Amino acid sequence: MFDLFAEMWSFVFMRRAFVATTVLSASVAPIGAFLVLRRLSLAGEAMAHAITPGIVIGFVTAGLSVISLLVGGLVAGVGVAILTALLARKTILRSDASLASLYLIALAAGIFILSAAGSAVPLKSFLFGSILGINDASMMLVGGVASVTLVAFAALLRPLIVSTCDPIFFEAQTKRPWLVDQGFMLLLVLNLLAAFKTLGTLMAVGLMILPATAARYWASTITGQLILGFAFALASCWIGLTLSYLFPETPSGPAIVLVAGSFFLISALFGPLGFGGRFRKSAASKNLSTDQTYTQERTQ
Repeated sequence: MFDLFAEMWSFVFMRRAFVATTVLSASVAPIGAFLVLRRLSLAGEAMAHAITPGIVIGFVTAGLSVISLLVGGLVAGVGVAILTALLARKTILRSDASLASLYLIALAAGIFILSAAGSAVPLKSFLFGSILGINDASMMLVGGVASVTLVAFAALLRPLIVSTCDPIFFEAQTKRPWLVDQGFMLLLVLNLLAAFKTLGTLMAVGLMILPATAARYWASTITGQLILGFAFALASCWIGLTLSYLFPETPSGPAIVLVAGSFFLISALFGPLGFGGRFRKSAASKNLSTDQTYTQERTQ
């Protein structure tokens, strides 16, 4: 095992991949935890697709630079979020239907523009990422987004907890409650852009949601979910990268997400808050009722 890690660590591209995914795991763990707690998991998936046209337009107009992709993705993500809120407020559609409609249009538009422009960059790299080919600029993007996210959460953690647990009380006690929600959505878009370079637009949100949902089956406190979510995300990245190294035909991004999915399935089956916990509670209650019946019969 140590020889395997030493062999992988001898390659520069593997060292970059391990470092980038470690930093990314620390960044997306709190985002994923609050997406699950606030029941916005599908909204995260929708936003991952909504930034696609902005990224593609930025690439077509300015090339494959971090700045162009960052600006294009931010404009697209913020634009879709604003338009979703406007449609939900001014029309008969609710926000979930509006967001679903807009992200499907955005994803199709992004893929169409990329194909029509005759890009030399394969569509596969946009959809599934290229973690093994990450460069210095992308490493700086991941590190910068992680730093901004962790610093922002130091200030937003308490308001996010209150607004998640009791949104009515939070709105009554805060003059501008929308600032917290919009700040959280901005952090979501930033992390999706950072994850785009590593996992692609289809896989980016997987590293956010799957470790967070797996952690939800083991921990009932927010602190526990944050810690376990980071642990599951980190383990998924390292195991997925190892599998892609051992089996060269295996793409790294899907391998990482599949490992995270395995953690989710195991947690759902055996976690104390999953099927395993319910089964144990059911068995314990049956044993208790049996003991009570036997005691009553002996008493009589």
